[in-house]
Amino acid sequence: MANTYLTRTPSSTGNQQKVTFSVWIKRCKSGGEAIYSIGGSVDQNYYVDLIFDSDFLEMNWYDGSGNHSIKTNRLFRDTSAWYHLVVAIDTTQSTASNRVKIYVNGILETSFSSADYMNQNQNMMFNTSSREIRIGQRVNGSDSANIIMSHFHCADGTALAPTVFGETDSTTGEWKIKVSPSFTPGTNGFTILKDSNTITDQSANSNNFSLGAGAITATKDCPSNVFCTFNKLYNTNANGDLIPVLTSGNTILLGHGGSYWYQIPGTLAFTSGKFYWECKFNSGTNLDKNTPGVIDYEKCFGTGQFQDQTGSVFYKNEDGGETRLDSSTSSANYGTLTQNQILGVAVDMDAGTPTVKFYRNGSLLATVNASSLAGKSVTPAQMVYGSGQFQLNFGNGYFGTTAVSSAGTNASGNGIFEYDVPSGYTALSTKGLNL
Repeated sequence: MANTYLTRTPSSTGNQQKVTFSVWIKRCKSGGEAIYSIGGSVDQNYYVDLIFDSDFLEMNWYDGSGNHSIKTNRLFRDTSAWYHLVVAIDTTQSTASNRVKIYVNGILETSFSSADYMNQNQNMMFNTSSREIRIGQRVNGSDSANIIMSHFHCADGTALAPTVFGETDSTTGEWKIKVSPSFTPGTNGFTILKDSNTITDQSANSNNFSLGAGAITATKDCPSNVFCTFNKLYNTNANGDLIPVLTSGNTILLGHGGSYWYQIPGTLAFTSGKFYWECKFNSGTNLDKNTPGVIDYEKCFGTGQFQDQTGSVFYKNEDGGETRLDSSTSSANYGTLTQNQILGVAVDMDAGTPTVKFYRNGSLLATVNASSLAGKSVTPAQMVYGSGQFQLNFGNGYFGTTAVSSAGTNASGNGIFEYDVPSGYTALSTKGLNL
């Protein structure tokens, strides 16, 4: 949701002492980001924000007596997984620490660097008429969000437990989503960002949101099926400029320019199975040097370029189209890709000798037998040169914010791709890893 925010201004006032917010989020970058904010044209200095402040989760507000905040000691830096956040507020509680409860994946947060609780029975700004609500941007600030959000619920008038919205899986012991939680929304409560019905309230109310800026992009990535993306936390190079710019949920990479190679691995790796993904050769210079492929994950943390490592397979879009295995380049002219053409990558780790197949717009270009990948933990890897750019579809059905034009067949039922998924292959996601 980078540069995108949702907005709604209630027309009536609900309960100003009790409220619960529940949302599943997947972060795409570090730093300051706004999740939920309340302010408005009336008394601009009065506000309530739920934000990430330098990777700490913080609720802050101004109520006329000064600025107040509750800020975790815990850092939230994982850009590969979903967090479930529940904030339950009840100012009628006699014990100060019970007036705001913050739960992460079903667990109550108890360690805070600041914990300035509101007064007992204090009326807060939430659920107040004429006070604008924003999701994804602060009303009275500059922080926006680069966050994927799902199942955003608000209960006006009740402070609820996280078990209303999630539960522990009896088999894995992991916290998982309740896709249809049962709760009373109250006057200004709502349920949005659920399924394909994005900003229309799906609770018993009709508290619909509007798009304030940007665009809503649907994604198959969800709390119950996390798809591979580029690893935003990867930063082993001494020169930070060798890490590309990442956008659109970390599925687009762009070089910073200059005479440099930029490289980055994926967030998921696999030692067995058969996986497929697609790389769109997007606009930008140095299209001939776009180099997608796979690498032994351990080799991501050495020195030098990915394509020079033993345990790597890449497709080089130069000299007529070549493959590169364990730092050696083939002499064959398999074919190059032009702007907006799509390279499919299919990796079979179950074969006697692992194979990597490359497709151009659905047609097979080359097959590489890679014995150096046997028994290794393999991850997607991308390299661009100068201002080169890639758009990746790991199964979400989008290249950036553009949906695939006509989805191909996929027998696994996991992921949406532009072209037919080769028989026996699936998307690289948590569901795909467990098929």
